Amino acid sequence: MGDETSIKNWGGCNLYKVRDNRKEILVKSEELDDDDKKKKFRSEIEPWLTALVQSEHLSLLVGSGLSRSLLGSAKGQNRMAEMALPEFQKQIEHEAKKSAERAERKEPNIEDQIRTYNELIRGLEIYISEKVYGGKKIQKQLKKLNEGFAQGLKNFIRQILIDEHSIIYGQGSNPESKAGDLMNFLISFASRSATRERLNIFTTNYDRIIEFGSELAGIRLIDRFVGSVNPIFRSSRMEVDMHYNPPGIRGEPRYLEGVAHFTKLHGSLDWSVRDRIVRRYALPYGAQDIGKYLEEGHENLLIYPNAAKDRETAGHPYVELFRDFAVSICRPNSTVFVYGYGFGDEHINRVLEDMLTIPSTHLVIMSFDHADGRIKRFYDRVNRPAQISLLIGNHFGCLENLVDHYLPKPAIDRTTIRMAELLKARGLDVQPKPKCDQEPECGQTTAQNPQVTLDLFSDIADEESE
Repeated sequence: MGDETSIKNWGGCNLYKVRDNRKEILVKSEELDDDDKKKKFRSEIEPWLTALVQSEHLSLLVGSGLSRSLLGSAKGQNRMAEMALPEFQKQIEHEAKKSAERAERKEPNIEDQIRTYNELIRGLEIYISEKVYGGKKIQKQLKKLNEGFAQGLKNFIRQILIDEHSIIYGQGSNPESKAGDLMNFLISFASRSATRERLNIFTTNYDRIIEFGSELAGIRLIDRFVGSVNPIFRSSRMEVDMHYNPPGIRGEPRYLEGVAHFTKLHGSLDWSVRDRIVRRYALPYGAQDIGKYLEEGHENLLIYPNAAKDRETAGHPYVELFRDFAVSICRPNSTVFVYGYGFGDEHINRVLEDMLTIPSTHLVIMSFDHADGRIKRFYDRVNRPAQISLLIGNHFGCLENLVDHYLPKPAIDRTTIRMAELLKARGLDVQPKPKCDQEPECGQTTAQNPQVTLDLFSDIADEESE
């Protein structure tokens, strides 16, 4: 089952590395067609992920790969073809390409163009501010740049709304199945033991796919916005939470189930800034025209890097959001699951690297592809294989396969734990303990030794009963 080998170039292969595997295990395509071998993969991977989900601090980082998986195509949020370039076309394309190269991406994305647009527009505004330099030609060019920028944002947002609409109603795929996969994916992480800290969800996406899936799953998301009619972004409301004390229980309170902290690191298409106040306006999921709901104008949408004209507010929400990200994951006994993130944002990679300097932390990378080699380069650069688990390739990174075979099943796990506790109390085992001459070989995983798995569940049950 698989070859544990040093892989210089992962290429397009399926591979995984969990628990005490010292190197990545390459899985051949014919092995993935064998049902018996797929069960062996599950028996090794699923218990390991189940144990990690019960870490003291748990975070989930989601990138645009989640959107592409639900759309069932190569579509995503990295479109830039519709961003208008009315003036300085060669200069903008050149600088956007340089920005992408610095992030180890082959092609520039929408954020590279937005950043270049903003810097160029601001530079021209400074150049002509005193009305000493620049004539009517530059003023006309600046006006066209502003118009092109607003139109480009409008086209970009329209495409995101089309994607949201496609996920709801489906185009060439089964929307009920996709919605079910999304819901079960989130539940796998949000349904933690009542004594554990809340799940922290972070995303670089601008769409509302996670919000949509959370509503389907009954998960309550807590973010920094306060208010029901016209929510406002607040810097002091992140720790608002709910909990209950069971009757007769002393000590720390228990958290309610199905609640998670939620942070959109790059902003959202339903965030807008006006008069130095960041608001979330009511935009229906999958709406066809954002203009009907947005009064401030497209240029005031908070899409990272900030395109808002209110320059004093430009860094405000993002500073708070990235601080939440760093504070949440850079703690002892913290586990971060990454899905659909291509490691193309250096400001995020830097925080993940800092987290791994803490020996008790762990990073799980789940990806449908190899992100043009960026995942491999990150893995080699941090050089902490014992703290990183990998599930990479079109099999292990497929959302449907993850949900059906590899991610924890909260309802089943709870029942399994209780069953193990009951059997332990009765002095019974699922399987006789191995004799001295049947001891597991060195490097044998938990899943390959059912008794160890039973003991693991029993330990979790003991923690819950304390």
